[in-house]
Amino acid sequence: MEKIDIDDIDLRLLDVLQRDAALSNQALAARVHVSPPTCLRRVKRLRDAGLIERQIVILSADRLASRLGHGLTAVVEISLDHQGAEHLEAFGQRVAADDAVQQCYRVSPGPDFVLIVFVADMPAYQALAQRLFTGDANVRNVKAFFSLQRTKFEPKMALPSVARS
Repeated sequence: MEKIDIDDIDLRLLDVLQRDAALSNQALAARVHVSPPTCLRRVKRLRDAGLIERQIVILSADRLASRLGHGLTAVVEISLDHQGAEHLEAFGQRVAADDAVQQCYRVSPGPDFVLIVFVADMPAYQALAQRLFTGDANVRNVKAFFSLQRTKFEPKMALPSVARS
C-alpha cells in the first residue's frame, strides 16, 4: 500500500469521523472548517488510501439485552503447540471466521493469541470452545476470563495534535 501524507485537516477529519461517521458531508466540513467539496475530496482520498477501513454502527448491548439477552463477554488466551507460520495463520483464519469472535490478536510474549468473544450464555461459550479449541489438536492451553462489567469501550484511536472541533 502506498504511503499517504496526512496533514492536520486530515487528522481532524479522521478524529471527527471516528466519533460520528453518520455526519453529512456538510456537517463534517463545518466541524473541520473546510468547504464541502474539499471535505468530500479529502475523505475519498483517506478511504482510497485505506486509512478509513470501513464505517460501522456500534450497537448498545445494554439496550438490546431485553431482546437478545445480556450475553457473555470473554477474553480468551490461547497457546498453540506448534507456532510455525502456517499453524499460526491457519488458527488465526479459523477463529476470525467465527461470528462470536469480535477481536483476535496474535500476541507475544505469553499466549499465542488473545480473543475477545461475545456469546449468548455459558452453553454458547462451551459450544464455541468445542468448535474452536477442543477440536484443534494444535491448541495446547486455553484460559478464559469472563467479563463482570465493561468499564470502558472506545473503538477510536487517539490521534496526535488534533485540535478539537
